[in-house]
Amino acid sequence: MHKTARLLLRRPDPDDVVRLFAIYGDPATNIYNPAGPFRDLQKAQTVLDVWLSHWQARGFGQWAIATREAPREIIGFGGIAWRRYVDADALNLGYRFDAAAWGRGYATELGQAALRQAFVDLREPEVFAIVRPANLPSIRVLEKLGMQRIGALDDVPGQPQSHLYRIAREAAVAR
Repeated sequence: MHKTARLLLRRPDPDDVVRLFAIYGDPATNIYNPAGPFRDLQKAQTVLDVWLSHWQARGFGQWAIATREAPREIIGFGGIAWRRYVDADALNLGYRFDAAAWGRGYATELGQAALRQAFVDLREPEVFAIVRPANLPSIRVLEKLGMQRIGALDDVPGQPQSHLYRIAREAAVAR
C-alpha cells in the first residue's frame, strides 16, 4: 500500500468491482468520455480483470483510492499502467474519481504519488497521459504535475484528437 498526506493507494481486489462499476458507470464521471459510462457490472469486471492481470505481470498498476479518514470507502481508481497508444505501448497515468470527491486536489495528490512510483521506484524514463481536449480539469492536473503537451492522438474515430502529455524523469526530479 502507498500512502500520501490524505490518501491510501492499494492494489484493487475482486471485491472492488461494485465500486468500480458505481464510479465508471456514473454519467457524471464520463462527461468527457466518448465511450460513455459502463452499462453493466460485467464491463466493470472485465476492466478489473485486466487491471489485476497487469498487477500480476508487472507488480504495479491502477490503485484503488481511499482517504485516510475513511479507509474502507473507495473514492476512485488511478495510477500508472502500461497502455496501448494506437500503435505503441506507453506508461500511462490515468485516474477517475467519484464526482463527490472532485475539487479537493485528490487527482493531483494521486498523480504525484504515481509519478514518484514511476520515476523513483520503477526507474522508468517517462510517463504519458491522454486527455480529451474539453477536459479542462484534468488538463490543469496534468500541468500542475509538470506534464507538457507534446502532441495529439487520433484515438477516438469521429471525435477531436486527444491531447498527449508527457513528463520525463529528469524533469520530474528537478521539480
